[in-house]
Amino acid sequence: MIRRVHAESRGTYGAPRVHAELRVQGVRVGRKRVAWLMRRDGLAGVSRRRKKRTTMGDPGAEPASDLVGRDFSASRPDELWVADITYIPTGEGYLYLAVVVDAFSRRVVGWAMGGPYRDGASTWGARNGDPGTASPRGGPSLRP
Repeated sequence: MIRRVHAESRGTYGAPRVHAELRVQGVRVGRKRVAWLMRRDGLAGVSRRRKKRTTMGDPGAEPASDLVGRDFSASRPDELWVADITYIPTGEGYLYLAVVVDAFSRRVVGWAMGGPYRDGASTWGARNGDPGTASPRGGPSLRP
């Protein structure tokens, strides 16, 4: 039955929609069971959403150097900080969140939010001069 519902959707239905269709047809089966059976049989739905491209790299730019040699271990606090930036979709657009973590303790050393990314509000430089964002350890300008 699962294969039939999946085929009738031209292979677009995933487990939640296959489960819903089976319920409409009066078939009593659990959602997780449908997902497990679909995985077992190699059936998957198709996502129609386009992935938002957030990184617009300059093809002529040289890649950043790997200063830690892909070794993210630290033997003491404040020896190595790692950072990442991500976006959070909201009703008014995207909110960008940048976080710095101490690799030894895995504690957040600082963070900054802003949007859109290119306006500089998400970068540490935009936080200079804001007394509430200085790192307690005297590092880069961060949100404690």
